[in-house]
Amino acid sequence: MIGKTRQELGQPRGILVPRFGVGQFSHQREAPCAALAGLVEHYWHVSWDMQGHPPQAQETLPHPNVHLVVEKDVDGIYGVQTARYSRLLEGQGFAFGIKFRPGGFQPFLRAPLATIADRRVTPDAVFGAAGTAYAARIRACANAGAMMAAAEAFLLERLPPPDANTDLANRLVAAIDADASMTTVDALAAASGLNKRALQRLFQHYVGVGPKWVIKRYRMHEAVAQLQSGTPLPLAQLALDLGYFDQAHFINDFTALVGKPPGEYGRQLPTPA
Repeated sequence: MIGKTRQELGQPRGILVPRFGVGQFSHQREAPCAALAGLVEHYWHVSWDMQGHPPQAQETLPHPNVHLVVEKDVDGIYGVQTARYSRLLEGQGFAFGIKFRPGGFQPFLRAPLATIADRRVTPDAVFGAAGTAYAARIRACANAGAMMAAAEAFLLERLPPPDANTDLANRLVAAIDADASMTTVDALAAASGLNKRALQRLFQHYVGVGPKWVIKRYRMHEAVAQLQSGTPLPLAQLALDLGYFDQAHFINDFTALVGKPPGEYGRQLPTPA
């Protein structure tokens, strides 16, 4: 929970290819210190070695989070991405990122997060010359642990004052994620005590997308997790549990986001190691 020091992290969600059949792939995460826990969800580091193997495509579903990412030859602050993210992994490489909480980057940007949705901006656009220096410092680190320590020091030096709306946005997104039965904005409004217009303003400013988008994306995360579990519910039951009136609409939405129907996606999942 927010406020704990180095809290335990659950399994990552939304990774469409959970395992590769060839090459080496590593994914590490670490929670922030207590002082940053209301702003940062976790630090992450991925590395791969596909030398001698064909390139492998990795895809992830979008989350309502901003990421500050540094790679070997590119860096950027990525606003909420509304489509699935695809990356072809070839040769050797790495990426290190800070995943901010849903409302956690707005105090650094000091502008509506909707202005950077589906966009990449350079670190210096937000942090000035210190942003460029930060990216160089990350690239100079010898390992993931050193990168995480450097990222934490960078943020602690720029710790913004508390913002009640940041905390509220975080709590509302967490409530959507935790309660699979919360499938409408009306339900969120009733649970939050805010009207729909106030919710829309809060989410556009502090999260970067509307509450309806967040609800639909987390339900799709649940659908993918079910299919990856090896014992998924029948599609008709899964669609009903996720708030769909019929299976056809669920399949259409899943296909549009994931790129293939749920049945085909499930059949193509690699078998457990």
